[in-house]
Amino acid sequence: MRLVDVRLLFTVLLLPALSSGQVPEIGVIDFYGVRNVPESRLRESLGVKEGEPLPRSKGDVEDALEQVSGIVRARVEATCCEDGKAILYVGVEEKGAPTFEFRSAPADPVVLPAEIHETYVRFLACLSEAVRERDTAEDLTNGHSLMANASCRAHQETFLVYADKHLSVLRDALRNSFDEEHRAIAAYVIGYAADKKKVVDDLLYAVRDPDETVRSNAMRALAAVEVLASRRPTLGIRIPPTWLVEMLNSLVWTDRTTAAVNLVNLTETRDSEVLSQLRERALLALVDMAKWTHLPHALPSFILLGRVAAMPEEDIQDAWAKGERERVIEEGTKLLVPAKGSGKKK
Repeated sequence: MRLVDVRLLFTVLLLPALSSGQVPEIGVIDFYGVRNVPESRLRESLGVKEGEPLPRSKGDVEDALEQVSGIVRARVEATCCEDGKAILYVGVEEKGAPTFEFRSAPADPVVLPAEIHETYVRFLACLSEAVRERDTAEDLTNGHSLMANASCRAHQETFLVYADKHLSVLRDALRNSFDEEHRAIAAYVIGYAADKKKVVDDLLYAVRDPDETVRSNAMRALAAVEVLASRRPTLGIRIPPTWLVEMLNSLVWTDRTTAAVNLVNLTETRDSEVLSQLRERALLALVDMAKWTHLPHALPSFILLGRVAAMPEEDIQDAWAKGERERVIEEGTKLLVPAKGSGKKK
């Protein structure tokens, strides 16, 4: 599918999880990471079902899931929305399953200049208001986000100046600061550097940060760089896929969804290296995610699954348009036996 389709999805995927004084009702419960443990056993331990309010204690639910035999870790995440109701994603890590490991938190007292911190805080306030007003359109064609919202865009244009003026301190904070807020700001602002090729390694480093916001900001920045790399191949910008593929096995829902969006961009030309790594390292994860009920969340993995299965792009689009997801999922599932075995056909 065309790059623009995926870019429009990106804002939807990164909307904040549901939060309000009133506890929302659950419309959908979807799972990922389930391999050998029966889903029915997990649903029983979950303690809630569709049509009931979201559980008030996320930690208590995760603790209950981790008591299920065979489960090492669990994670639940509520997000918006299916028919106006909450979607509850339940992720589990089973014993022996692939996982995505984060780096240890750095400990150096590195902080960003006040002008960067203050501008970013103002930008977040503007962005929050833009989300409430559904004014979140953005242009990524220059390798960084420039929003249609004039106030937000003004802050982003300031980041263009700061990224080059303070590149060395942004890089230092991103890799070494003990303060996760400053690392998150650095991950976002460094993507505005004029030479995108120079900051790809920094952003890939941040993809394994222990803080979820740092990882999300780095992935947003990488998504924009991918757009530029696709539009202007003469720039020679290359984004190695390894950590993005591995991130599809993360226990964290936002890691998986943002990684899938980025990988749709990277496989636009059917790059054989990326597709091979997806088949070898993340095929089960793609099948999980392509089955999700909420269509915008399922679409990136659905596209990836079709590409891994070597389906023509028009066939993938046709199956999606006709609501025939099982056609693509079945093609992807056929690859599971050789992917899990020795690679030899009997």
